[in-house]
Amino acid sequence: MLGALVLLPVVAVGVVLVFVVLPSIHRIGPTEVGLVTKRFSGRKLTGDDPIAFGGEAGYQAELLMPGLRWKLNILFSVQKFPWVQIPAGEIGVVIAQIGRPLPIGAKSAAYKPEFGNFTDLAAFLRLGGQKGVQRPVLPPGTLVPMHPVAFLVLTRSQVYGIPVSPEIEQKTGKTGQLSPEAFGLKPEKLQVVRIQPQPNEHGEQVDTIGIVTTYEGDPLEAGDIASRLGGFQDIAALERAGDADSKLIEAILSSKNILHNNYQDFEKFLQNGGKIGLQHDPLLYGAYTLNPFLVSVEMVPMLVVQQGQTAVVKAYIGLPTEDTSGAEFKFGSLVKPGHRGIWEEPLRTGKYPINPRCYQPVIVPTSILTLNWAEAVSQAHNLDKNLSQIVAKSREGFVFKIDLQVQIHVPDTKAPRVISIVGSMQNLVNEVLQAAVGNHFRDKLQSMEAVTFIEKRQEVQVAAMTHISEQLRDYEVETRGVYIQDVELPAELVVVLREREIAKQQQATFAQQEAAQRSRTSMEAAKGTADMQAQLAQAQVNVTIEQQKAAAKKAQAEGEAAFTERMGQAKGNARTAEAAGEASFIQRTGEARGAEVRSVGLARAESFEKQKVALGPQATALLNLAEAIGKIAGEVKVPLMPHTLITGGDGGAVPVLSGVGSALMQFLEAKGAPEAPPAGKG
Repeated sequence: MLGALVLLPVVAVGVVLVFVVLPSIHRIGPTEVGLVTKRFSGRKLTGDDPIAFGGEAGYQAELLMPGLRWKLNILFSVQKFPWVQIPAGEIGVVIAQIGRPLPIGAKSAAYKPEFGNFTDLAAFLRLGGQKGVQRPVLPPGTLVPMHPVAFLVLTRSQVYGIPVSPEIEQKTGKTGQLSPEAFGLKPEKLQVVRIQPQPNEHGEQVDTIGIVTTYEGDPLEAGDIASRLGGFQDIAALERAGDADSKLIEAILSSKNILHNNYQDFEKFLQNGGKIGLQHDPLLYGAYTLNPFLVSVEMVPMLVVQQGQTAVVKAYIGLPTEDTSGAEFKFGSLVKPGHRGIWEEPLRTGKYPINPRCYQPVIVPTSILTLNWAEAVSQAHNLDKNLSQIVAKSREGFVFKIDLQVQIHVPDTKAPRVISIVGSMQNLVNEVLQAAVGNHFRDKLQSMEAVTFIEKRQEVQVAAMTHISEQLRDYEVETRGVYIQDVELPAELVVVLREREIAKQQQATFAQQEAAQRSRTSMEAAKGTADMQAQLAQAQVNVTIEQQKAAAKKAQAEGEAAFTERMGQAKGNARTAEAAGEASFIQRTGEARGAEVRSVGLARAESFEKQKVALGPQATALLNLAEAIGKIAGEVKVPLMPHTLITGGDGGAVPVLSGVGSALMQFLEAKGAPEAPPAGKG
C-alpha cells in the first residue's frame, strides 16, 4: 500500500512530464521561426487584425527564434516556419496582411526606412505600415526571419507565409497552396531584370535598353504619352540660354534615373513627381531589382546610326511645336530638339539610348542609295523590296519588261526636310519614286515604236534621268543616275529583230564582197599597166623624137624659104633688065616652095597633135611604133595618119592596143595590096 502511494506521485510527474513539459519545449532550427498561437484568453482580437499584441487569443506577435524555447503546451501551440530566403537572381515581393488600409487609388503601401526588411513587426505598425503590396522588394541573397502571418513573400519558386485575409485565401484554390500565378505574376517576373545585349532575329548580338512603364503615380498631363521627371523645363532653360542643338540633344538623352535609383526606390520615384504610365528615361546596361507590381520593363534594341547614315527624330513628347523651317519651306515643319515634331538636327553616327516609344528615329542613308526595279533587292537597305520590273507597251502593243537602276542621294543636312515631306524613306521610294519612274517609262514607250526604243535606248535613259531629277528636286533629293540594266523583249519582236539583223549582216557581207571584187579588178588593171610600162615608155620616147623631127623639118623649111628669098633679091640686083618679069617669077617660085615646105611640116605637126588629142599620148606612141616597124620590114610604108582610126570601147590604153593589133594583122595579111596614098598632100 505504501509502495503504491509512493509510486503515484512518480506517475503523476511522469504524466506531467510527458504531456505537459516535453510538448512545451520547442527546438527552433537555425533558419526557422516559431509562430505562437494562444489557444484561449479572456480577451479577443478586435477589428480585422490577425495578430495579438496584448495577450489576446490567436496568432501572437512574438516569434520564437532559433534554439530551445518554452511555451506551455496547454496554453500555446507553436508552428515552425522557415526564414525567408531569396535565391540568387531572384527577388522577393512583400505583401503585408496587417496595418492600415491603403488610401483610395493607391496600389502599393508607403514605405519608411525604419521598416527595414519587415522584421520588426511592432515598428511597422507603430510607424503606420499599410496593408498590401510593399514598394521595396527583397533583393537576392536575403535571409530574414519574417512573421508568416504579418507578411507574405512571393518568390519564383514558392510563397512564404500563411494567407489570412479573405481576398488572399481565395487565391489558394483547390490545392490550398499559394503561387505567384495566383497573384497574376509569371515566375520570370520575380527575377532580377538584366539589361544586356540580346540576339536579334538573325542571331546577332545587339545593344538593348529597357523601356519602363510604371503602374502607380500621378496621372499624366493631358496630351502626354510619357512622363519625364521635372518635365522639359531644363530644356527650355538651355534653349533660352542659346545653347546649340547638340547640347539640347545631349540633355534630352541624359537620364534622371539617378533620382530614384533606376526605379528601384519607388518611394523616391513618387516623391520626385513620378507619374503613372510610360517613362521617358530608359534603363541602360545593368541588373535591377524592380517590383513587378509597380514596374514593367520591355527590352528593345538601342538606336545605332551606322556610317553613311543619319537618323531624323520625330518627337511625340516635349515642349510645344514651334516651326523653325522658315517661310520658304512649305511642305512641313521642323522644330528644335526638345519640342514636339521633327527635329531640325539629325542624329549622326553613334549609339543613342533614345526611347522609341517617345521618339521615332527614321534612318536615312546619306551615301548614294541604289534602288533596283528588278527581281534583285539591295540587301544593304531593303528599301526596294516592293519594286519590280517596269512593264510597258510600245506604240504597236509590244510588251517590254525593263530592269532599271536609280541612284539617289540625300545630304545629311537635308534629311530632316526630306522626312518632313514624305515621312520616311520607304514612303519616298514607294509613293514618289515608284510612280515617277513607272509612269515616265510607260508614257515614253507608248509614244515610241518598239524598234525605235531599242535603237534609242541611251536617249530614253538620258530623258528618264532628266525627268526623275525634276521630280525629286521638290523633295530635296538629288538624282545621281538612271540606268537601264536590261530589257526583256517580247518573243514576237525578237523574231522580227533577228530577221532584220540577219538581213543587215547579209547586206554587209555583200558590200564587203563587192569591195573585194573592185579591189581585185584594180589590182589586175594595175598589174597589166605595170607589164606594159616598158613598152609604153619606149613609145613615149618615140613620140618625143617624132615631135622633135617635125619641129626640125619645120625650121629647115622656113630657113630654105628665107634663103631663097634673099638669093632672088640678089639676082634681081644683078639682072636689072629682067627685074620685072624674071624677078617676079623667081619670087613666086621661092614663095611657093617655102609654102610647100611649111605646109608639110605644119601638117605633120598638126597630125601628131590631133593624134594625141584623139588617142592620147600612149596610143599615138603605139601608132608611130607600128609605122616604124613597117619601115624596117621594107614592105609598104605605113602612113603616119592612118586612113582608118581604130579605138577601144572607152578610149583606154588596153582597147587601143587591141585596135593597133588588129591594124597590124590587116597589114600583114595585105601583102601586095595597093600602096595607100601619101598623107599630108592637101
